[in-house]
Amino acid sequence: MKSAIKKHFQSVDPILASVIPHIASITIEQSNDYFPDLVEAIINQQLSDKAAATIFGRFKTLFPKGKITPEKLLRIKDGHIRTVGTSWSKITYMKNIARAWLDGTITFDKHTTMTDEAIIQQLTKVKGVGAWTAEMFLMFTLGREDVFSYGDLGLRRAIQKLYKFKKEPTVKQMEKIVIKWKPYRTYAARILWKSLE
Repeated sequence: MKSAIKKHFQSVDPILASVIPHIASITIEQSNDYFPDLVEAIINQQLSDKAAATIFGRFKTLFPKGKITPEKLLRIKDGHIRTVGTSWSKITYMKNIARAWLDGTITFDKHTTMTDEAIIQQLTKVKGVGAWTAEMFLMFTLGREDVFSYGDLGLRRAIQKLYKFKKEPTVKQMEKIVIKWKPYRTYAARILWKSLE
């Protein structure tokens, strides 16, 4: 993590900054594997990292050389995909993404000039892609530095623990804390996730 980002957190939020020395370095990278990353985000919904990684690992074996494409995904029978441990509803969602990809509902030729909001809006048109999935895509695939997911259970728990809320904080309570982290909210989210490890 760049020293400018650390300094920003030290000046705006000493509580969050106090976690930084105890965690491994954070780097935000971009990936060009847009379709496989979106599919992986669907598999990851409401699962622990370990369970999600296991299922996604098995899922990749369904594709020649592990290369996940929309065309190949649509050719695999739902029952066959089900054997890797993903739910029927997630199979439907992944196939919805594949169709949207092929019919142009989702396009990524202009994503570099699109705002986070425009990308979320485009992705969430597809049934099964909610705000959380779109936010994870922005953070982990597009490498956007200023994204936060209020719907993420881990982030809510980390804020509850770190800021000593008796109950899980409301979105309004979180917003008061999170606003201070702009323009590095993705880094803050990564710090929070690591604080739970």
